[in-house]
Amino acid sequence: MHGGADAAGSLGCSMQTPAIETRDLARHFGDVFAVDGVDLSIAPGEIYGFLGPNGAGKSTLVRMLCTLLRPSRGRAAVAGHDVARHPELVRLQIGVALQDAALDDRQTGRELLDLQARLYGLRRHERLARVEQVLGLVDIGSAIDRQIATYSGGMKRRLDLAAALIHDPHILFLDEPTTGLDPESRAAVWAEVRTLRAEHGTTIFLTTQYLEEADELADRVGILSRGRLVAEGTPEALKRTVGTDVIVATVTELSPPTLDALRALDGVQEVVAHRHELMVHADDGAAVMSPVAIALHGSGATVRSLTLRTPTLDDVFLELTGSHLGADAEADDEGAA
Repeated sequence: MHGGADAAGSLGCSMQTPAIETRDLARHFGDVFAVDGVDLSIAPGEIYGFLGPNGAGKSTLVRMLCTLLRPSRGRAAVAGHDVARHPELVRLQIGVALQDAALDDRQTGRELLDLQARLYGLRRHERLARVEQVLGLVDIGSAIDRQIATYSGGMKRRLDLAAALIHDPHILFLDEPTTGLDPESRAAVWAEVRTLRAEHGTTIFLTTQYLEEADELADRVGILSRGRLVAEGTPEALKRTVGTDVIVATVTELSPPTLDALRALDGVQEVVAHRHELMVHADDGAAVMSPVAIALHGSGATVRSLTLRTPTLDDVFLELTGSHLGADAEADDEGAA
């Protein structure tokens, strides 16, 4: 479909051209680099999940790709157009739903969508058709004709998504689209994201703090820490890098003898310590579980809990950065400005 691309001529990216590409992309605020040399190549039709805590630089990077901030260094191309040299061409090809939806509470949902379509130059019959098409993708129901002031947080988030789609963009940027939503509303947004890619081939760049969101939706995941891309791959491939099974032990005190005792066990690949938590990686966690418990007791550690599970993206993040996703979150990256 993609009427926005048709209206702009042959501005969309071809299958040979990455939908999004960056080389050494950086943005600093004074002496602080919010984004520091990021290389990306995202294919048309891909859902790419950008994972990291507040302050990692996710929102800053999105704002550069959406032409809201100029890069301090490097280059970025979106839909084949340089974001710094041809921002007006980039804007014709993208839809953007940022963390804070800028919605006029006095309008109805339908009035807001019609206004958004006018801003993109759509004629009246095109606007009417696009509003109906978008409402078929994004479930707002009868609330579309009520004032936005009456909407719940989940409804506002879905209306913002509908507004981002009104001109039928090739590429959609979703900056933490489900933050603060209840589980039902979050599941609804997930379903809409899947539909966009499956039925319309939309490229989706999704930033999130939610591990399950990246795991469920993304074809590939990039992990950002302190402005740098520290890992990239499919969720399954990233999880395989930290072993098959993880034994998680919470202890009252953590000492070097405890770590040495665990690392000496047969079948243990790696031991990662974070405060009072130990992550013991093993090929066969069930076989190693009992020896781990004995080693902890023998080293004098008092064990509060001991559990066995398969790896998660949080394990990947912990191994790469030394902290859990969401723990010790810094201030929002724009706060560095």
